[in-house]
Amino acid sequence: MPMRVTCPFSALLFCCVAACATQAPVGPAKPQTPAPAANMPGSDRDANGCIPSAGYAWCTRTRQCVRPGELAQKQGFKLTLESFDGYCANPEQ
Repeated sequence: MPMRVTCPFSALLFCCVAACATQAPVGPAKPQTPAPAANMPGSDRDANGCIPSAGYAWCTRTRQCVRPGELAQKQGFKLTLESFDGYCANPEQ
């Protein structure tokens, strides 16, 4: 005669597994669509190819995209729009 083992833990485990296996999904899965390219970080570029959202601006004097704060610190001028434009010889916009 086979021996039956009855254990409250086994019964509880069986019920938990059975309950998890029969549950319906919470909701339909939403397809993930990538954001439009215009909203991607770094996708904004000005006429000179600088990325304003990353803090870059064109400096005619150095002929490259620079971060005004870093340039002001390196060159020793005050961090204002007027000082930056004066140093970079950028025309008023």
